Amino acid sequence: MGDQQTLTDVLIECVKAAGGSKVVGSRLWPERGVEQAQRRLLDCLNDDRADRLSPEQVLLVAAMARDAGCHAYMAYLAVRLHYQPPVPHEPRDELAELQRAFVASVAQQAKILEAFQAMGGIPPVASLKAVA
Repeated sequence: MGDQQTLTDVLIECVKAAGGSKVVGSRLWPERGVEQAQRRLLDCLNDDRADRLSPEQVLLVAAMARDAGCHAYMAYLAVRLHYQPPVPHEPRDELAELQRAFVASVAQQAKILEAFQAMGGIPPVASLKAVA
């Protein structure tokens, strides 16, 4: 991404990545016909026109692009606002990490329980059932 790239340039890149102006326009304005939605989107992405996307629509375009593997919007924001480059992560990766952490915590708890039992601090689980 060049330093001279504008937000409009980035949004155009995102629209292309998300399937093009017909696909994105139809998602933004499902109540309109495909051609009419496309024309509206192209007007919104033309700096010489008065039409603009709302903030929510910009986020939808960015999300559609992200789903397609394009991270131009976040990279642009990071550069413009002086943040470190963003690192995308997938929700499925987050779920896998939570599963790994859970399994590791259960294993750690088992080790702690064994240590307590070895010291006579906590009866074995089988003994707890017998007491109840």
